[in-house]
This record gives sequence, structure tokens and C-alpha cells, in this order.
Amino acid sequence: MPENVPENVSAPSAPQQLSPATLAVVAGRPARALDSELNTPVSLSATFVGGGSLGAAALGYGRFANPTWEALERTVGELEGGRSLSFASGMAAVSAALHLVPADATVLVPHGAYNGTHSLTAQLAAQGRLRVQHVDITDVAAVRGALAGLGGGRALLWLESPTNPLLEVADIAALTAAGHEHGALVVVDNTFATPLLQRPLELGADVVVHSVTKFLSGHSDVVLGAVVARDEQLLAALHAHRTFHGAIPGPLEAFLALRGIRTLPLRLERSQASAAVLARRLREHPAVARVRHPSLPDDPGHALASAQMSGYGALVSIEVAGGRAAAEAVVDAVRLWVPATSLGGVESLVERRRRHANEPVVVPEELLRLSVGVEDVEDLWTDLRQALDAARP
Repeated sequence: MPENVPENVSAPSAPQQLSPATLAVVAGRPARALDSELNTPVSLSATFVGGGSLGAAALGYGRFANPTWEALERTVGELEGGRSLSFASGMAAVSAALHLVPADATVLVPHGAYNGTHSLTAQLAAQGRLRVQHVDITDVAAVRGALAGLGGGRALLWLESPTNPLLEVADIAALTAAGHEHGALVVVDNTFATPLLQRPLELGADVVVHSVTKFLSGHSDVVLGAVVARDEQLLAALHAHRTFHGAIPGPLEAFLALRGIRTLPLRLERSQASAAVLARRLREHPAVARVRHPSLPDDPGHALASAQMSGYGALVSIEVAGGRAAAEAVVDAVRLWVPATSLGGVESLVERRRRHANEPVVVPEELLRLSVGVEDVEDLWTDLRQALDAARP
């Protein structure tokens, strides 16, 4: 690790093999002692004492490390089975991961990936920093062919599973093996699944990225990101990028995110159970042309998700019969669901994704992404059904 990163940034501290649900509660706590604090406090210091006869400070300076960040990093690292670094936002984490490869590298990106990732890779390509190639990550053979077509050139394979917002499921183990066979670094955005449902490092990935803003913090009140890896050289490069690009998290945000993680197992259990109920009911509504959720037996990603994940997630995407206008009418008609971007909070959100100019064109105009929160599922269904009824052509 870099000189200014303490060795225990995300080192496992649990005395026994614990389930992810338990780790979410106990990881990253201060050492237990009489009258010790149960929670890591917010450290607002930008400067740490050192120098002269005292020697160098372990933390050094507030842009290098912070005790509150470290508690969050230990927790995320233990959940993912690696070592974690926190960032100022999910996009800061994405940017750091993309900068792990040299300027002549090609980045293979899912054709339906998160629009922020699409936009950043397009910008870097326009600047001559990277070359970008879009691939269908549900087709392992096609991705393998794209990697082979690079002729051994430096590459980064970027994966999402499930993807945002098409909820396509990638075979992470097979794609990672293909990437490594052709010398590519493999990064997985695990924001949708969270480490409770999927641990990409165990499936062979080199780096995992999170928008901590979403499910991990879970209360729509912080903007943070995280990167997780096991390789020390990768971690050193990621830390250097964070330090010199200034993409550091705020201590209060780190504290809030850590507090949010403590309830992640309960929130996710409730949300994904409701998502599965809603997906089944939505499939029967005449105003819905298609439902996307891996829990459905006829979903293209169902079998793979059942084998690769320990749950199907709390995001549902639907395509509204009647096109864009009908989809917008649904968004206008809901009263309990909140029309807003983002996802993973305790409140349920709905959004027509193509309202964003930078949304990938493979996303249908009439697609609505539903982020299912922790409200009563019957209340959610009643509100959604009345909105769909009103929008029927």
C-alpha cells in the first residue's frame, strides 16, 4: 500500500467467518475496550500531528487518509473480500478505475451501461486518453471475440451485472476468465447487486466499483463512491489517483454511509422481496409491454442470476405500452412513488431513463426504472396500478 495509507485500511478484523449480513453490522467498529465508543466518530481534522522528534504521522494529512474513511473502507472491504478505498462520488471511483490502464488502452463497455460511465468513457476517448468499444456482455463469445480482436493490446473490460437500467445479467466468472486470457484488467460495477448478493472478486474480477450513494448508504443523503481490490499495486495506483486528483470523501459523509450499511441487510431483504412481487404483478397489467427483473422465470438472466447471485435485487424496469408519452403519464400520475433519479434508498423512485440526453440509445424510450424501497408493497402496488390504469392507451 502507499506510504500514507495505514495497513489496516480494510484488513479483516472479524475473529470468525461471518456472513455478509453480520459483517454489515460489525465490521469497521473501534476496538472493544471498557467505555470505548461503539461507533467510529467523525474526524474533522485536516492535519495530524507529526514531524521533528515525533517522526512522520501515520495519517500524514487529511487528503491522504482519515479515521472515519478508514472505518467505512474496512467495512466495504470486508463485505467485498478485498481492500477498499472511498471516493468523493461513484463517478470519482469510476474515473479512478478507468485510469488504471495506459493511454493506448481499449475499454470494452456494456452497450447498456450506466450513462455516467458511457459519458465519461466517451469524453476520455474524445481526448485521446482511451479507445472505447461497446459490447453485449450477455454474449460471452462476442466479448471474447472483441478481446481477441485487440491483438494483445492493453485493455480494460468493464462489467455491470445487473446492468443499469436494462437489468441484463453478465456471466462474471466466464467474462473475467476471457478478459484475463487476453491480458485485460476486469472491473465490475457492483452497485446494483451489492456485496450481499454478489462478490465479483471471488468470481475473478480485479476491481469492484460502487456508488456508495445508492444501496450501501441507502438514505439518499450522501454522495460517495468506493473501489475494492486485492492487488497491492492496483490499490497503490488507486490511492495515488485519489490523492492527486483530490477525489476524497467528506468525513461526515463517510460516517453517514457507514451508519447506512448497518441496516443494508434488512433494507435489501425488504426491497428485493417487494421488487419480486411487483415484477410478477406488473407482468399481468395490460399497460405494461415488458417487465425486466431477474426473479422472473422467463427473464433472459434468470438462470444465471440464480446461479451467480444470492438474490435478484431491488430494481425493476418496465416498458410501458403506448410509448414515451404513456411512460411519462405514469410518472406524472404516481403519488407515493417519487419521480427522481438515483436509486437504492429507503424510498421508492421511478424514472423514465431516456429523459437524459446521455442515456444509451439501446434503452427504450418507454422504459421506466423502478427503485423499490421499503414501503409496504401493497401501498406501492396500489399507487403504481392506478398510475398505469390512467395511462392505458
